[in-house]
Amino acid sequence: MKSKVSCYYGPSPGHSSMATLRAGSVFLPRGAMAASRSIRCFSSESPSVIRVAAIAGSLRKASFNQGLVRAAIEVSKDIPGLEVEHVKIDRLPFVNTDLEADGRFPDAVEEFRAQILKADSILFASPEYNYSMSGVLKNAIDWASRSPNCWADKPAAIMSAGGMFGGGRSQYHLRQTGVFLDLHFINKPELFVKAFESPAKFDADGNLIHEDTRERVKSLLLALQTWTRRIQ
Repeated sequence: MKSKVSCYYGPSPGHSSMATLRAGSVFLPRGAMAASRSIRCFSSESPSVIRVAAIAGSLRKASFNQGLVRAAIEVSKDIPGLEVEHVKIDRLPFVNTDLEADGRFPDAVEEFRAQILKADSILFASPEYNYSMSGVLKNAIDWASRSPNCWADKPAAIMSAGGMFGGGRSQYHLRQTGVFLDLHFINKPELFVKAFESPAKFDADGNLIHEDTRERVKSLLLALQTWTRRIQ
């Protein structure tokens, strides 16, 4: 959302000075915050569509977490003002700073970083591997964190599918990583899908077939949309 905000400051509207600002950034002249003066702002543009970059931390074709991303894309079509794009990470090389040359990253990394930069918010589908996130997801996170950090100030949400805890421990480690990355995760709702418990949540191709879980995906997307607008 790239709306502009017009603000005036002064003792009264009749004696105001005008400033045009981008939402989320406020720059006022020295003395503008003097005692007894007020600042009033109003939006001059309607909110634009929020673009969500969805990343699955599994490369398997029938991956449940890939299925969650596909479901999010389908569900988002019924949410006005929201677009979800699957940003794939299967072509990324292992992180190696020797691959950085002349101020550039490998082509696949440049493309990935550009997709993250243009997104308004991030949706992770994070499987659990050995009580943590997967290696391929961490690799993608590390590439996009190389200076300048592409994750900085992005609103984000996490969903996961797996056994027992539904991938929950991977989410906690991802949240810890987000502290350093300056990612702003929503706290609620949480979405852990216990993929191996009855009734079946996914078909043999990894597609989400459980309607209650689909509704939970929708709730997560609506919360992310609201959170993104608040931050922006």
